[in-house]
Amino acid sequence: MTDSRQWRRPPSGIVGTVLLDHDSCYRAVAAKDARFDGQFVTAVRTTGIYCRPSCPVPPPRSRNVEFLRTAAAAQTAGYRACRRCLPDAVPGSPEWNLRADAAGRAMRLIADGVVERDGVPGLASRLGYSPRQLGRILTSEVGAGPLALARAQRAHTARILVETTPLGLADVAFAAGFGSVRQFNDTVRAVYGVPPSQLRAEAARRTRNREPGPPGALVLRLPYRSPFDPHGLLDHLAARAVDGVETVDGGTYRRTLRLPHGPAAVVLDLTARPGAVVATLRASDPRDVGPAVYRLRRLLDLDADPLAVDAVLGADDALAPLVAATPGIRLAGTVDPAETAVRTVLGQQVSVTAARTAAARLAATYGTPLPAELCDDGGPHLLFPEPGTLVDADLAGPARRASSLRGLCAALADGTLALDPGRDPDDLRAELCALPGIGPWSAGYLAMRVLGDPDELLASDLAVRRGAEALGLPGDGAALTARARAWAPWRSYAATHLWRAATSATTTARRSA
Repeated sequence: MTDSRQWRRPPSGIVGTVLLDHDSCYRAVAAKDARFDGQFVTAVRTTGIYCRPSCPVPPPRSRNVEFLRTAAAAQTAGYRACRRCLPDAVPGSPEWNLRADAAGRAMRLIADGVVERDGVPGLASRLGYSPRQLGRILTSEVGAGPLALARAQRAHTARILVETTPLGLADVAFAAGFGSVRQFNDTVRAVYGVPPSQLRAEAARRTRNREPGPPGALVLRLPYRSPFDPHGLLDHLAARAVDGVETVDGGTYRRTLRLPHGPAAVVLDLTARPGAVVATLRASDPRDVGPAVYRLRRLLDLDADPLAVDAVLGADDALAPLVAATPGIRLAGTVDPAETAVRTVLGQQVSVTAARTAAARLAATYGTPLPAELCDDGGPHLLFPEPGTLVDADLAGPARRASSLRGLCAALADGTLALDPGRDPDDLRAELCALPGIGPWSAGYLAMRVLGDPDELLASDLAVRRGAEALGLPGDGAALTARARAWAPWRSYAATHLWRAATSATTTARRSA
């Protein structure tokens, strides 16, 4: 029997492990179905252009198109991006969180900019393969090798910088990761069919009447698939917001970021515009734009396929009312895996409020002040302390928890434990549980938050069990696990529904008391 954590064909039936079904894809294109944007691209042989499935132009004839899994595969085949539908400006494929294999893990790391920083050998080393083996795997699975995938990522970052910043084009070239201005010009022409200067001129015409963003800030649209539940995410973030590091005000979330090339700050407006979260980013180094966008998308689970999740969970009589009341539920992720790991250990065996207080104390004592030019008036001003800083810190609280926290921070600081989106979920769980004081709950929670594992029930979690009992489901961990098999591969989303059911039941009980 296939383990439920392995990748499965998404319920839509359109995306397969290697091949795409031509007729199913064409029906999605003919219907201009935006649900499939980002899950495949339509390459038109007669024009040499590739589009997103929902492109507004009349659909080409079926015999004139082929369907490819990624923009990189289309670019490798010689197609250029449609400048009307911008197929690179769509939610990413939810497949890469479902897949725990080498291809899925590689796609997550490439999106985080690992090839730009460490090259293909560094990417392959993280995954335990030779560069040649990894190239064969990716070409077979997604139609493009790691260099082509990274090139597509660079082109997308370059377009963002060209269209939304006043940076000179030479500066854009190096910020996006190109080795030379000539390589940048050639790639933009190949991918978009026009030189960078024309992209900038077209963007200026489109945005002529828009309000300018704050000085020194980059305003970005982070698209998602509808439906989308922003309020649940905001409630989750507000309950855990660490003073000085992050704040929630209405529909807006602010926080500081520690990115590969320097600090940054971001303001995320989750409710301002349908179909996209608006991000206002202040980065100290423009090379961090690509990684920042990727990490913010993971924080808010913007690449999820909510209809697939809701279809499975809504088929259960116990969960159906919750799914109907809150369609498009999302998993809260992370922008800083090490920070999330530290805060998870702080939260063991204590309330959310107590964990938040302890994290705020650490940040105030050992955090790094954000440079003044990145600070928003009244916004967060501290970077959460790095693990190496906390190894010898004076950690208040129970001695056992302090010892566990030091052990975790030492393993993170010396590289013994790697926390990145390219980890295999089961391997990460095993390594975490081998550390003193870290048990299955913390390991599962971090797989959910850091890796975006969609199938972690956390059946031992007290709030999950209370939520299950409130719905008439088994409150015993083993019995709940058995009952939840039908929810695979979306048990993390089911756990999120159960957490909310527990909160609702507690609130109702207090009002009745």
